[in-house]
Amino acid sequence: MSKPFKPTTWAAINNATLPAEGAGNQTFDNRILGAAVIGVPAFITYYLGFRLWFFPILAVLLGLPILACTIYLFSRFAPRYRNNIPLPGKPIEHYLTFHDAELKAAYNGHNKIPMETFFEAYFVGKVDFNGDPLEIMELRHDWANFQLTFGQFKFFLTQWLPETFWHSREQDENQVRDHYDRGNDFYEAFLGPLMVYTSGIISDPTKRETLEEMQENKMKLVCEKLHMKDGDKHLDIGCGWGTLVAYASKNYNSQSTGVTLSRNQVAFGDKRIEDWGVKGKANLLCMDYRDIPKNQKYDKITAVEMAEHVGIRRFQTFLREIRELLEDDGIFYMQVAGLRATWQYEDFIWGLFMARYIFPGADASTPLYWYLRQLETAGFEIHNVDTVGVHYSATLDRWYENWMKNKDAMREKYGEKLVRIWEIFLSWSVISSRQGSATCFQITANKNRNSFDRAQLICNRTNPTAWKPKCGN
Repeated sequence: MSKPFKPTTWAAINNATLPAEGAGNQTFDNRILGAAVIGVPAFITYYLGFRLWFFPILAVLLGLPILACTIYLFSRFAPRYRNNIPLPGKPIEHYLTFHDAELKAAYNGHNKIPMETFFEAYFVGKVDFNGDPLEIMELRHDWANFQLTFGQFKFFLTQWLPETFWHSREQDENQVRDHYDRGNDFYEAFLGPLMVYTSGIISDPTKRETLEEMQENKMKLVCEKLHMKDGDKHLDIGCGWGTLVAYASKNYNSQSTGVTLSRNQVAFGDKRIEDWGVKGKANLLCMDYRDIPKNQKYDKITAVEMAEHVGIRRFQTFLREIRELLEDDGIFYMQVAGLRATWQYEDFIWGLFMARYIFPGADASTPLYWYLRQLETAGFEIHNVDTVGVHYSATLDRWYENWMKNKDAMREKYGEKLVRIWEIFLSWSVISSRQGSATCFQITANKNRNSFDRAQLICNRTNPTAWKPKCGN
């Protein structure tokens, strides 16, 4: 018998109140999937009288749609897997107030609402939380179900798949500029003055550090993992508002260059570089990463939560281009948002929500093994990996707090719907990254060459006397 759940009380994070287990791959029958992937194309080939050679072509073309359809159907009936967290069993009205008569008639008492149906209704004001959004989302297993809806199935087939396979320059540019050129005030409302849109780092789980402290921790950690030193030529691909570029130049005297597609980010970053006194050592370029000049080599290259936007189709090409930009004795740091391989249906629903409303085009979020294989195939050697999903949860918790303080001003300028979308994004992501649905990987790598000086990278990570447990629960 499993041990009973013991609530945590860490000061650094928003602790879970109802971390129930959902249905997922543990109760998914791959035999049925295999039968569908083979049987459906075989039936079509036979029924329509196609020649036998057409079968494998049809199997490839229909493989992903059949997978999506099978998961869609399974999500409606799959049981939870070894859940030992008892649900409160309260009626849905305890958590939500419906303003739409049709929804109120369909979902009442213990009749749970599909998560996608809920958030689509929430965006347009048809339903509201009875309390703080994050607190109610923590209890979502008691009032929501995680069956995939037809709307998400349609989005996956008609938008996500085509964008994943295409990933043109125009598509990437439009998606990035539509998102990041929205207005710096919008992002500062939750990112705070440092304007860093990536996971911070907790230094002590028994303390509640500020967002700024966590982001300073992260930037220092990145530079230390890179063994950044005076005079290093540093390239930051997908640099955002240029904070890491300015930080590295200011604190490590590097010659840092940042690249982004967003004009607003470059304008903001140029001012930060000047304000921090590193003009001439740090600079930002507004360009597609594919246009980075090939005649320059760098000692250190960073891609901090940018590689997801490259897309699965171009990922290997992207890594090979980085390898060519890196000096033979250089170090590459890649921080990427990832997913767990032991999935639950909630993970898919959250991921499709993120792809539609928050980060369109960021389809290269995968389990860790895929990133490692891609790096090794491109000629890199993995030096170290850290999974920092719980750090991301703490970061998102601070972002959520900032957003809730500033949402009235954001509503006045950007409208009610966008404010509500961001409430769902931030509150749900606090939970997703804490429970493992989504996570974040910090990967440090070097060219896998015989002549690479591997001894230079020996540090306290492999020194047992430097490891000690933190006090707490």
